[in-house]
Amino acid sequence: MPVPCARCSMPLPKWELRNGEAANCTSCGSRNTVRLFPAALAEATAARGETALAGDAACFDHPGKRAVSACQQCGRFVCQLCAVEFGSGVWCPSCVAASSGKARSVNSGTSRMLYDTWALFIPFALLVIWPLTILSAPAVVALAIMKWKQPISLVRRNRWRFGVGLAVALLEGGLWIWGIWYLVAAARMGPKIRPHVDIKPAAVIYDPPAKARTGA
Repeated sequence: MPVPCARCSMPLPKWELRNGEAANCTSCGSRNTVRLFPAALAEATAARGETALAGDAACFDHPGKRAVSACQQCGRFVCQLCAVEFGSGVWCPSCVAASSGKARSVNSGTSRMLYDTWALFIPFALLVIWPLTILSAPAVVALAIMKWKQPISLVRRNRWRFGVGLAVALLEGGLWIWGIWYLVAAARMGPKIRPHVDIKPAAVIYDPPAKARTGA
């Protein structure tokens, strides 16, 4: 990858980059300060498989190339072009692509568990079976504490899902605490008993008029 000049953006020559931190641009004459890893100046050499001679083991995918090793998963012979070296083992491209057996460890860096997505998914998913929402708050809080500082994705990604999941889970947990407290308080108070009042019907006394008594 070429290193551009800070003034004219033209590529700096490699012989100037090898001299140290100071590199002079041959186009505009400006002096640049460059700090590079040694690997940036190394010449890349393409792997070329050797031609298989009579009696040599040939590659499974390239019959004309001499095999240099065998896949530790399927046993197929692989040439220099096909050999996938990982750790102390050699694998063939087919086993690596299919993640077969022990070759699965080669693809360990191509995927990652999205714990922030799980933290957002758990409280909303448990609403379908609402009695289980009592578990959402402790589950999401524990997940956030254990996985907050870990890389959450291979691509750029922020932690807003953790925040929303925690907020919803804590809200559900707060509602459960309030509901349990209300039931306990109601049970301690007991049922309300109204005082019993014995009301007897009043006696009605009929007093006839005076004329009716005298027979007038």
